[in-house]
Amino acid sequence: MDIGTRRLRLRPVLPEDSPLLHRLDTDPAVMQFVTGGAATSAATITDWVIPRSQAQFRDHGTGLWVAFDRRTARFAGWVWLRVPRHSAVPELELSYRLQRESWHRGLATEAATALITVAFTTTDTERIFASTHPDNVRSQRVMQKLGMRLATEHLRPEHFDDAFIGHDVEYEVIRADWRRNRLPAAAARPGRHRPRGPGTAEMTA
Repeated sequence: MDIGTRRLRLRPVLPEDSPLLHRLDTDPAVMQFVTGGAATSAATITDWVIPRSQAQFRDHGTGLWVAFDRRTARFAGWVWLRVPRHSAVPELELSYRLQRESWHRGLATEAATALITVAFTTTDTERIFASTHPDNVRSQRVMQKLGMRLATEHLRPEHFDDAFIGHDVEYEVIRADWRRNRLPAAAARPGRHRPRGPGTAEMTA
């Protein structure tokens, strides 16, 4: 299944997308608030990231969606809706990562809005949450535009290169709140139709 928005085409990740994901993860600016700038190895993407996503698509119907510019067909980045491990309630974790040339265009908001809308209208998900480093103001702005609110802040014990030590802020949107307020640009419905706004999704098998 593919999902189309006004400017993007999203589809489930495939093994042949590994070079695209690896190139994205070798940009220190992209990885600044993820690993402190360190790159993800090609083996990690090939042997863990993509297989995990494909397993989640098989089991839950969602995973890592790669995003392409509809006009140029260029790879823009990805958005991931994943089922958290050991979760006690029906919930999904949202994350997103775009190439630097795709920043400052509202594409993360556009792609995530479409996926959140599809998740809340086609699954039993009750909560969608996302986390980021507290200094990552741009990512927090995306979450706020998605209708998410700050839920909690927690310490993160991991460190990268013995220098990058931080903690996360977690934002969330609850089904009841989303239904009541609707996401600002959300008008996604299952079926085939022409997208009319930045967060509108058209779904094709």
